[in-house]
Amino acid sequence: MISSKHLATFILGAAAGVGLTKYLNMTDEEKEKMMSSLKDKANHFRDEAEGAFDKAKDYFEELHQKGSDALKEHSSDIEKTMGDLFGKKTAEKQAGTPTA
Repeated sequence: MISSKHLATFILGAAAGVGLTKYLNMTDEEKEKMMSSLKDKANHFRDEAEGAFDKAKDYFEELHQKGSDALKEHSSDIEKTMGDLFGKKTAEKQAGTPTA
């Protein structure tokens, strides 16, 4: 019984063999042209990846700044809410009164 893993390995091996045969039958000029094309594509992909990295970096810096600004803007509300939630219990503990 042939598993899908073995079938995929066979197909990839056959494709590599076909590619190698084609490459060996090329003229030197065709090989140079193909290598130049591959280098151009690799450089293009590298440039795209660097651009995406820079965009992501800028996006996360902006997100961080907006989050910090929002936290500063609402920090007094947060302190009040936290005080309302936990301040009463803390005051009761300090006074020695039992809490519910």
